[in-house]
Amino acid sequence: MIDTPVFLLGIIAVLIALLTAAAIALIAKRRNSGQDELFARTVVQLEATQRELGGRIAQLTEDSRASQTALAKTLDERLDKVSKRVGDSLELTAEKTAKTMTDLQTRLAVIDEAQKNITKLSTEVVGLQDILSNKQARGSFGEIQLNDLVQNALPPSAYQFQATLSNTRRVDCLIRLPNPPGPIAIDAKFPLESYRLLRNAKDEAERIHAGRAFSADILKHVKAIAEKYIIPGETAESALMFLPSEAVYAELHANFAEVVDKSFRERVWIVSPTTLMATLNTVRAVLKDAQMREQAHVIQREMMALIQDVARLDGRVLSLRRHFDQANEDIRQITVSTGKITTRAERIEEVQLGEDGEETALIPEAKRQIPAE
Repeated sequence: MIDTPVFLLGIIAVLIALLTAAAIALIAKRRNSGQDELFARTVVQLEATQRELGGRIAQLTEDSRASQTALAKTLDERLDKVSKRVGDSLELTAEKTAKTMTDLQTRLAVIDEAQKNITKLSTEVVGLQDILSNKQARGSFGEIQLNDLVQNALPPSAYQFQATLSNTRRVDCLIRLPNPPGPIAIDAKFPLESYRLLRNAKDEAERIHAGRAFSADILKHVKAIAEKYIIPGETAESALMFLPSEAVYAELHANFAEVVDKSFRERVWIVSPTTLMATLNTVRAVLKDAQMREQAHVIQREMMALIQDVARLDGRVLSLRRHFDQANEDIRQITVSTGKITTRAERIEEVQLGEDGEETALIPEAKRQIPAE
């Protein structure tokens, strides 16, 4: 690195030296003209100026070296600080990067676990679709859901699963209600194929065809329930058709009102899990009311027995009162007797003996009559 002031001073010194040489040469030429004294003074002045300029150049050189040293030290200190800051920043960045990578790995692990759960759920959904595609398996699925709803809403004595009726038909669930209305049958089988065709219809023609098939399947099932599970004198005048799918129930009531009306005329009520739960709550209230009516005669009998017990208690209290009255009379008579005894004792105390040894008494007391007992 070249110091600019020193470089400039060197150039100036060279120029002065050149000028000095030129001046000396000029003076030498003039010397021949007899100007020796002037030449000597000029040479002395030039030499003094050159020495002064050399000293200044040396001082400037020293100052420049000191400035360079201080500048180098300052640069080193600043470079050290910058290096430290850069190092600290890099270390902090490395720590943050490491933490970020750790968090990222944790989140990736969570995402991986969620992906596994999604894959498992997808497999289970496919399995559920396989179950619902089979009529027998779909019926079992509906029966299990029906069993859970009934068991959660009613006491065990109020229902029976897979009950056999007098016509040898076996119903999925029989709710034992008192007459009227009587036991209510619930069937858990439902048509799903035509509903899928209806949902997957690509155009209006396919939708109309699938809708007709869906209506026919529902009405066919409704008629079968009415014929199998409504027995006069044995069951209630109506039965329930349980649809384990809220979507099928909503589609039926939204777009097939005529099917619902026909099911009403057949006295078969179509219910979903939600509406069945509401129905079972009503059934539970009816059962509770019936139990209260059954226990009413027991309550009446107990009340009659309680009245008889109260009557007997009243007779015994009257008898006890008579005993107390007799005891009071006896106490009164005892008081009279004790009074007479006290009077006789007082008379004996008033008796005085005379000097002749004969008994004498006060005249007023002798005349006193002793009352008869």
